[in-house]
Formats: sequence, C-alpha cells, structure tokens
Amino acid sequence: MSATPPPGPATGTTPPDGAATGLTLIVPTLDSHLLLPRLVNSLQRQSWPHWKVLFIDGPSGAEHRAWLEALCHRDHRFRWQPQDPALPGIFGAMNQGFREAPPEDWLLFWGSDDWAPSRTVLEEAMEATQRGPRGGQPPDLVVCSGRYAGKGPDGATRLGRRTAFSSCRAFRLSLFLGSTPPHQATLIGPGARRRLDHYAEPFRLSADLDYFLRLSTSRDLTAKSLDLELVHMGEAGASGQQTGRRLEEVTLAYRRAFGWLWGLPFGLRYVRRLWSRRPGAGRRRKPAGQAR
Repeated sequence: MSATPPPGPATGTTPPDGAATGLTLIVPTLDSHLLLPRLVNSLQRQSWPHWKVLFIDGPSGAEHRAWLEALCHRDHRFRWQPQDPALPGIFGAMNQGFREAPPEDWLLFWGSDDWAPSRTVLEEAMEATQRGPRGGQPPDLVVCSGRYAGKGPDGATRLGRRTAFSSCRAFRLSLFLGSTPPHQATLIGPGARRRLDHYAEPFRLSADLDYFLRLSTSRDLTAKSLDLELVHMGEAGASGQQTGRRLEEVTLAYRRAFGWLWGLPFGLRYVRRLWSRRPGAGRRRKPAGQAR
C-alpha cells in the first residue's frame, strides 16, 4: 500500500511585512508515510500559510524516503533530513530540530499521527505570539490544548480525552501543582530557545516534562495560556506502552526540580490524569478554531 503526497505550491511562502514571526513544525518520522497525509493536508489548508515543516527521518525504507522527496518537491514549505545517529530516539530527533530551525522561529513539535483540527488554529496561535497592545516583549511560550484521537470499532476516528495546562499564572507553581504543558500544543518561542535549546539525557519518554521544569527556573520567563484546541494526536505512542520507564523518568524529573518535595507534584500529576478521564471532561472548552 502506498500514499500519494498531497499537492501543494511549488515554492515556499514568506510572511508579509508586519506578519507574525516564523513557525517551524518539527516532525520525527520513521516509515510513517501512510500516516502523514492527514497531517500534511491539515497544514496545507491553514488560513495562515507561513509555516514550515522539517521532517527528521530515522532509518526509514526507500518507499518512505521517496514519499518525503515527492512531497518536498511539490511544496517547498516541507523539507526533510536524515536523523543524526548521534542523536537517537524521538527526543534526539527533536533536539536535531532545535538545532536546525531558524533561531528566530517559533517551534512546534508534532508526531506523524498528529494533525490540525481546523483551518484557523495556526492563525489563532500565532496571533498570541505577538506583542501586546501596549508593547512589551512577546511571550516565551504559548500553551494551548490538544485532544487524543483513536479508531473506533467501525474504523472511524473517535476523539478522546483532552490534554491541557492548568495555569495559575506562575508557570513554575503550575508545574509544581502537577500540571504539564502538552508539548504538541505548546509553541516554543525564540526567548525560550535562547534560555534552553535541547531536551536532556537520559530521558526517552518524559524529556518534555524535564524541559519545562528546567525552563521554569528562569524567573523572567513568560508563558501565555490560550484556550484553543490546537492539535489532535494519535493515541498509539511508545510512551503509553512503557509505563514503568515513564514513571521512573517522571520521578527523576520532579526530584531534579523540587528535591524532597517531588512526591507532591508527582501525585497531583496523576490525580489530574484520572480527573481528565472522567465522563464529560473538557466538553465545555472552546472548540478548535472558529472557522471550519
């Protein structure tokens, strides 16, 4: 079975004067070309077209590589490069993306099975990256929400639980109270990148939690919460199949950040997870964009 790359413009686009700064989406891939058309189509239909995508491809087969080549030839907003063997794993690929993306760009990290749920979400998210009406500096992070999705018994896509950051204005305090920004729904700005530009070893599954905890030690960090469902995410991930290792890494991240108090954020994190799985959780939140 093969997937045909969606059509697209033959050249990239440049934001006009006065537009939002650039956005690069980093997408690690590994023989996932059958999943990618939904992600690609959801981006190509965006009302804000000035995004770029960088695929960091692991040791994929020839069919997958040919698919990437064809897509990048058709639409120059997409490009790909092989993953550096010195940077293994998903977070190694994401670190390569940190390194390769233009330093002035905002970053968004998606997986092959993630997609934009409506055509206006990037426009709304990028509006939040701008300076306020009274001037000042733009935020360092823009934190949105996401929703998991899987296949129902009939094979159709079924939306599942919502994942969001419960902000109490103080970013580090919110982390201490067990809330974590979903990295797929968090735009990382140039200011945050200047402070911290990589995910740390030895994390394989929870490097995003550790990243936000380390970043939160910057006292002048500004994180803006946006009530926007930015991304739908496939439920099939390695982290969900390696519960023991994930618990070890979450414990390590909280110990490094909060010392002997680590048990409080650890416990609250999983209380929040259980609460988010209750029937009807998240139904009253803003839908994914105003225009469909």
